[in-house]
Amino acid sequence: MKVVVIGGGAAGMMAAIEAAKNNHKVLLFERNEKLGKKIYITGKGRCNCTNSAPIEEFFSNFISNPRFLYSAFHSFTNENLMSFLEERGTHLKVERGNRVFPVSDHASDVTRAFERELKKNHVQVYLNTGVKKVLTLGDDYLPIDGEKYTDRVSGVLLDDGTIEECDAVIVCTGGYSYQTTGSTGDGYRFAKDLGLKVTDIRPSLVPFATKDTDIFELQGLSLKNVTLRIPYGKKKKYEEQGEMMFTHFGITGPLCLRASAIVGKSLEESKELQAEIDLKPALSVDQLDQRILRDFTKEINKNIHTILGGLLPAKMIPIVLNRVGIPGDKKAHDITRKERLALVDILKHFTITINGTEGFQQAIVTQGGVSVKEVSPNTMEVKTIKNLYFAGEVLDIDGFTGGFNLQAAFSTGFLAGQSVIDQ
Repeated sequence: MKVVVIGGGAAGMMAAIEAAKNNHKVLLFERNEKLGKKIYITGKGRCNCTNSAPIEEFFSNFISNPRFLYSAFHSFTNENLMSFLEERGTHLKVERGNRVFPVSDHASDVTRAFERELKKNHVQVYLNTGVKKVLTLGDDYLPIDGEKYTDRVSGVLLDDGTIEECDAVIVCTGGYSYQTTGSTGDGYRFAKDLGLKVTDIRPSLVPFATKDTDIFELQGLSLKNVTLRIPYGKKKKYEEQGEMMFTHFGITGPLCLRASAIVGKSLEESKELQAEIDLKPALSVDQLDQRILRDFTKEINKNIHTILGGLLPAKMIPIVLNRVGIPGDKKAHDITRKERLALVDILKHFTITINGTEGFQQAIVTQGGVSVKEVSPNTMEVKTIKNLYFAGEVLDIDGFTGGFNLQAAFSTGFLAGQSVIDQ
């Protein structure tokens, strides 16, 4: 069989390799000037290629349609991926959170391992080559498995007008995030043109934009061991402890990126969400009040700005004091009980109004995509179009940071490539 793979990212390279191993003639079309362009920027250029946690833990790290990934993850596990890379000279290490990186800290080592394997299996790679459309040939018939197809793949139409006839097509065009890497939504267009459902897309794992102007004065400040809470929907609340950072437009960091994956749809619908930061999650309200009272008693003649240096980063002190209406030069012995309790309250409930995200250009992944109801989870083949497969981020699957999304791309690509058989 002649197989065309559209997209040379993680899913596309893996799909092409597996299809070629099954003795198919494989053509890989990539619109960029090189393969794996998005891989180069993952993990801040170091490529967090997977996670070393037990494979069963992967499902709880996916927001959209985790059960769809069951066959893919068990067909090609994180251990399989790590062995694949190690055997091809890319040695790996495990860091905090079970994140797996190349020992060299160079994402290019991962891409080169795949490029060597593509060459070894005689995959024909065409760079700077975009695909305009997936072509089908109406052919109502009943396959051996008894599932009714209404169409079958006949080829692809390239951007230059050339028609490349083939027996199977695997679409691995990625999502809509980081469009400079070639993720321009082509796969969604292919699917819609073929009558397939594409769910609404939105940026995920993306920094938040905020409405509060005083937040911008905290640009560059990182907070560790704080709790971020964001109520969303009906009686739902995102709440996690970890790290975050203030930027010139709002807030980012691990806590915020994870939150965006969960509350993104609600934010899109409501336009604004009220978030709060517990700056001292290890202390109850009473414990924090007693701590501040002790500080005031001990430093009774010092001003409050100086005393708060033991509780808050210097950048944050004037913002907090301004919000509670206490002058920074007010002496501890002059602070009223009401003012002290107001201070305790803001340290436990520092509010921020989120009014958007930084969009697809800053999003790590895309939420939404080709509906998994259109695709067989056991093969990645479209249920109504014979020999058409979708794999990777183009599908409506998305997870948290930590190597989970890349593993999903490799696993679904592997399963799609494996599933192309002569019929």
